[in-house]
Amino acid sequence: MYEVRLRFAPSPTGYLHVGGARTALFNWLLARKEKGKFILRIEDTDVARSTQESVDAILEGMTWLGLDWDEGPFYQSESFPVYRQAVERLVNEGKAYRCYCTSEELEAKREQAMREGRKPKYDGTCRNRTGDVPGAPFAIRFRAPQIGETSFHDLIKGLISFANEELDDLIIQRSDGTPTYNFTVVIDDATMGITTVIRGDDHVNNTPRQIMLYEALGCPVPQFAHVPMILGSDKTRLSKRHGATSVMAYRDMGFLPEAMVNYLVRLGWSHGDDEIFSREELIEKFSIEAVGRSAGVFNPDKLLWLNHHYIKSGDPQRLAGLLVPFLRERGIDPAAGPDLAAVVKTLQERARTMVEMADGAAFYYRSDFPYEVEAVAKFLTPDVVPLYDGLLARFATLSDFTHDGIETAFKELCAEQGIKMGKIGPPVRVALCGGTTSPSIYEVLEVLGRDEGRRRIERAIGFIRGKGA
Repeated sequence: MYEVRLRFAPSPTGYLHVGGARTALFNWLLARKEKGKFILRIEDTDVARSTQESVDAILEGMTWLGLDWDEGPFYQSESFPVYRQAVERLVNEGKAYRCYCTSEELEAKREQAMREGRKPKYDGTCRNRTGDVPGAPFAIRFRAPQIGETSFHDLIKGLISFANEELDDLIIQRSDGTPTYNFTVVIDDATMGITTVIRGDDHVNNTPRQIMLYEALGCPVPQFAHVPMILGSDKTRLSKRHGATSVMAYRDMGFLPEAMVNYLVRLGWSHGDDEIFSREELIEKFSIEAVGRSAGVFNPDKLLWLNHHYIKSGDPQRLAGLLVPFLRERGIDPAAGPDLAAVVKTLQERARTMVEMADGAAFYYRSDFPYEVEAVAKFLTPDVVPLYDGLLARFATLSDFTHDGIETAFKELCAEQGIKMGKIGPPVRVALCGGTTSPSIYEVLEVLGRDEGRRRIERAIGFIRGKGA
């Protein structure tokens, strides 16, 4: 039975970039839709640049996004014996050969070709050499076909063809014995039975060389789909100058994984006019053929809009758990205060990120906050003290200190004093949170509870009286 097998194969030389995350996501979605396998492979053959820290960052990013893998992670560095055997096989079959050209000679040939207006490709000096050069270092080159075309049907871009005469004999093993990327990726994908390769379109030019290697090895050639790159707002390749490019940086900025997944998949793929998809809907509706051929432009405002949607509609208990580390970063112990899920409910409507939610939640857990200077001058005035006292008297008699009961107490006070809510509401808000911006004061009081609400209003009364003295 045919099984769809896809892979994500990052190099551990840095963090998980949003472009890499989108590629991983497309592979994961197709594997899940086709009930196939999603394989994670770490391409760590660049020993000088590969680090365990980068491996950990990639795994952490994948886990945060919920892109679970069925097999792996496999590490290329553990497959050197397999690569060497494949190289030896191609040499023995006459499909690869030793190249003794030095780097200086190759550079001279390249410069001469450039001066003569020719494509700077290897000229085949060692292609038909007979006999070895004892003691001389050598690389191994693949003996590529020199006539005809190499074509493939890209699932996104359509038919792509390359004239074989434009392709030189690829080095598959360096003079130090290490294999090259284009060779290892073919061996790995063939060994792992990869049926579909979804990757960035910066790999299009590698594809004909890899197809030649598959055919020389007698291995099935997978299908290819090359995803357009992600651009910044200035239509250049997305980089740090456009803002954060690390997936985990967005987590630290307070974005939810479901918002990032939804945004990344829509950055190139569409399904009608729909903007918001659950993970289950993405799996059901996704198709690689519906990925556009044009580059996507990263729009932070659109991501922020999506994040706000998922916060507003999120489960308060789950959001409370996600909020904890952001509160602790601010020196707040969420256990030393009101129920965090109840706090979250009052903040979901406005908060666009978990950072904004943490900032908005701080006053719930800090009763010694300073009052905003402008709010003091405008609202913490002596004429407010009797209104505070009247409100506290009503709070004391409330049998049910809930939103509705608290609202009734305010309405009764306003009716008795012949004032509008605008006269008492802002001063109470300042007393409760230190400023004029907060969730509904009825919600805030319900969450704080009768005793803490009373203490904060009494503190404001003391401040006003002290200011008058």
